[in-house]
Amino acid sequence: MDDKATDGAASPQGASEEGALVALVRDLVHELRPRAAPPHISRQSRLEQDLGVDSLARTELSARIERTFRIRLPLDRIGQAETVGDLLAAIEHALPGEAHDPARVSARQPLPPTPAPAEARTLIDALEWHVAHHPERLHLTVLEDDRIEIGAFTYDALARRARRIAAGLVARDVAPGDRVAIMLPTGLDFFAVFFGVLYAGAAPVPIYPPMRLAQIEDHLRRQAGILQNAGAKVLVTLPEGLALAALLRAQVDSLDSIESAATLEREPEAALPAIRDDTQTALIQYTSGSTGDPKGVVLSHANLLANIRAMGEAIGAGSSDVFVSWLPLYHDMGLIGAWLGSLYYAAPLYVMSPLRFLTRPANWLWAVHRFRATLSAAPNFGFELCVNKIDDASIAGLDLSALRMVANGAEPVSVYTLRRFTEKFGRYGFRREAMAPVYGLAENAVGLAFPPPGRAPVIDHVDREALTRKGFAQPAREGDATAMEFVASGQPLPRHEIRIVDPTNRELGERREGRLEFRGPSSTAGYFRNEAKTRELVRDGWLDSGDRAYMANGDIFVTGRIKDIIIRAGRHLYPQEIEEAVGLIPGMRKGCVAVFGAIDPRSATERVVVVAETAETDADARAQLTARAHQTVSEVSGAVADEIVLVPPHAAPKTSSGKIRRSAARALYEQGCLGAPKQAVWRQLTRLALAGFRTQARRVLASLRNLLYACWWWVAAALGYVIVWLGVMTIPTLAGRWSFSRRIARATLWALRIPVETEGLELIPPTNAALVLNHCSYADAILLAATLPGEPVFIAKKELAGQFFAGPFLRRLGAQFVERFDIAGSLADVETLVDAARSGRNLVFFPESTFTRRAGLTGFYLGAFQIATQAGLSVVPGALRGTRSMLRGGQWFPRWSPLGLSIGAPLTPTGKDFAAVVKLRDEARKFVLAHCGEPDLDQLVKPAPTPR
Repeated sequence: MDDKATDGAASPQGASEEGALVALVRDLVHELRPRAAPPHISRQSRLEQDLGVDSLARTELSARIERTFRIRLPLDRIGQAETVGDLLAAIEHALPGEAHDPARVSARQPLPPTPAPAEARTLIDALEWHVAHHPERLHLTVLEDDRIEIGAFTYDALARRARRIAAGLVARDVAPGDRVAIMLPTGLDFFAVFFGVLYAGAAPVPIYPPMRLAQIEDHLRRQAGILQNAGAKVLVTLPEGLALAALLRAQVDSLDSIESAATLEREPEAALPAIRDDTQTALIQYTSGSTGDPKGVVLSHANLLANIRAMGEAIGAGSSDVFVSWLPLYHDMGLIGAWLGSLYYAAPLYVMSPLRFLTRPANWLWAVHRFRATLSAAPNFGFELCVNKIDDASIAGLDLSALRMVANGAEPVSVYTLRRFTEKFGRYGFRREAMAPVYGLAENAVGLAFPPPGRAPVIDHVDREALTRKGFAQPAREGDATAMEFVASGQPLPRHEIRIVDPTNRELGERREGRLEFRGPSSTAGYFRNEAKTRELVRDGWLDSGDRAYMANGDIFVTGRIKDIIIRAGRHLYPQEIEEAVGLIPGMRKGCVAVFGAIDPRSATERVVVVAETAETDADARAQLTARAHQTVSEVSGAVADEIVLVPPHAAPKTSSGKIRRSAARALYEQGCLGAPKQAVWRQLTRLALAGFRTQARRVLASLRNLLYACWWWVAAALGYVIVWLGVMTIPTLAGRWSFSRRIARATLWALRIPVETEGLELIPPTNAALVLNHCSYADAILLAATLPGEPVFIAKKELAGQFFAGPFLRRLGAQFVERFDIAGSLADVETLVDAARSGRNLVFFPESTFTRRAGLTGFYLGAFQIATQAGLSVVPGALRGTRSMLRGGQWFPRWSPLGLSIGAPLTPTGKDFAAVVKLRDEARKFVLAHCGEPDLDQLVKPAPTPR
């Protein structure tokens, strides 16, 4: 199609394409709304607002376009298409269609077997172990679809790129313990940024990017809440998303910087802190919000590795496995189960975007075929989509026989879907034993219960009356048409425990339904900055899953969410069972039904409300759907629905992983907002900008306050320095100069309203001592002048001796000038310093030698400790706090910060040899590190040399 066709003066070929596309769209719209009047369709027709083509219908439309035009559509354009004209443009940029070749499998040779890093304590350890043992081993490949590979990482390539990104984060003042949000789609950038955050010592917070601009307001409002709760310091997103991300910054106080992977990689490589503490936070995983407001699950390196190892042990994972995944990386199943698990066991991972799967579900299965995958995973709706949207003609020759296990989890497993999938794809080599219904939750990293490998799904038939009224999962009689069916989720993972308890926390026996609780090494310590929810989660060492379940023959059978179960006349009604049945009614949208209980304000009883999406607009047809829904609810549950609410597509709220948000649906129902039309994108963006006005106003006022304070700081500091300089240059005695300087320094700190906390000053000997302190800032001088007793001898770098003001000033205070990096290199310097100490004055060393803007304690040079050892001086360690925050190196904008000085007990040299010097240094540094409040930068992960 040429430009004229795009502009309206269509060429014959362009007119033919447009006519065929319009016909396809018209047929689809008629199927969606068979009784509605045929709409007028033009280039300007909006797919969603005008024609009712939602995400699932868009998937079907894409498949029909590809079949009709024999092309392969660019999926990013399809995903963002808003109008019929956008679809025409996508056709113009499409590639020729290719038939799938069943004989085409990966040409790569199987990788040699390798063990897992069993001694690794952190994720960094695991990656570095692989880099050390097989740096060029293929780790992961990103797929466009089953035929096109976008890029790949070896273990070494991933580590190198992650270190560069970490250097960029450190340059932006990201310190260990900070949180960095990652809003990136599936791609090489995500993997590199995730490990880059870990290398910098920070905690990654993955959040999902917006699918389409039409959903921008709800998306950004939700992400703003997550970022605010996480206190994210940096947000990393796509370059194209920087403008939209700025709307988030307007609403999040903590957000200092919005970056892309490219902007972070511009910084030069740097030494990075080694993360050796396995209790350090490795991930803050926000729950999907299916049962309420999102909560940040805090997971340590130890939690993640324990879960990965337990899952691997349960399924016999190893380096000979191959994993194919389309799962989103902001969700635990895709992030931990697919990616980090594959990384740990050195199993090659082939990963594609969820959009690629949703638009063309066969991509997943063909990728399994091509790469001979042994492992994969999906939530229930993924299997359902494959059954409904993949026709036999498109998978002729497909071979799924290499699969030994496909985990079915992240949402309730439907017996109906399970049977249909295994029946349909059994003809293509999929073995029933490969289907593995599993159970897990974010609060336990990802997995909690797995079935034994090679076991076909176990389905339990339960007497409805006994379960709903008595909570007893009594096996149903054979042929009982009212029986309820539940799928076994397997047994607890190794070293993890599960129990079922009643409302009094008493453990229940076999086949008794109650609340599922768990504990084990994968369990979170709680929710980030949410003590109230953490107290609800953890009880006497056991964690509350929020699910109801029963155990039978060692297996876990999950019956539903506690908050979602409806109690009617003493009977428990299970929403998911009703939702699935109503969704199967022709005209209803499957997977888009929400069932919840709403309290009747008049009778105070719980009403059963069913919200169902439908594209039907004809009044008579809607009345028939309502009647059919009432009948279905009664047949399935034995109860009567109080209200059936039919709403248009997209009205039922869902989580990012596609699960119905029943609590949110209830809230919209009670507010009368269900089915309210979405506003134009510009209105949404305007409202978001206005919503951020208050935060922006607070930022402006804070910036103004900071600027005024900085001005006052410099006025007070400059005035204090001038007064001290004049006094020092005129007062005749050394003791008088120091006494005068001490009073002015204290007055300056008082004028700046800076609190100073000191401890241990009484431990400083009056003579024959060497004080060793960390060096953080030029502001160190103010704090030390105000707090140190006597007339200390400051050891200054020789460069200061020649300065016009500083040189004479420091000499009058008795300072000594030495080589910066080689204090003990000059015999004359050593003798001068020792004489000063023995004359009744203490030496003050900064063994770090210099300071940087980056927070952290660097290595100590040995010179000061060698002098102390040779002269028999006791070493007094001291830790400065707050001065770097007040005035960072390389910056001249001071900020208010409380200051502190902690002095440790004197250390006596144990000898005069080199070992004694090193021991003295290490003991002194240990005290400083424990009291300075900054991370250890001495033990460094050095950047690997770049290959030539």
